[in-house]
Amino acid sequence: MRNLSLGRAVFLLMAVFLSGAAVGGFGVSLYSTRTVSAAPAWRQKYVKDLTQRLQLSNDQLGKLNTILDDTRARYDAVKLRYKPEMDKIHDEQVANIRAMLDQQQGLEYDKYREERERERRKAQQQQTSSAK
Repeated sequence: MRNLSLGRAVFLLMAVFLSGAAVGGFGVSLYSTRTVSAAPAWRQKYVKDLTQRLQLSNDQLGKLNTILDDTRARYDAVKLRYKPEMDKIHDEQVANIRAMLDQQQGLEYDKYREERERERRKAQQQQTSSAK
């Protein structure tokens, strides 16, 4: 009888431990999926820090924001120029992977790629809506 209660105590202790681990894992997963891009927050902090530390005037603050906007536009322009080449490299990667797969694996690979594309679009929409 005593061994049975010891076994039950061990079982309950393990169940509580595993439940805590599961809840903790779920919490971390939930937190990481709800986190949004820090780019707008980074810019706000950067501007705030420079304004305070350098004691920028309103005129200088306006110029800083213009500089940051210009830098972002130039960065985006470079990214657009190189996008076709990057897309070509990616397309070659997809073709090479597809070439090594059998028919069934190819179908599953296509499903996988569709899922990733949906996730990417969803994340992009969340980032766009949070930036507004």
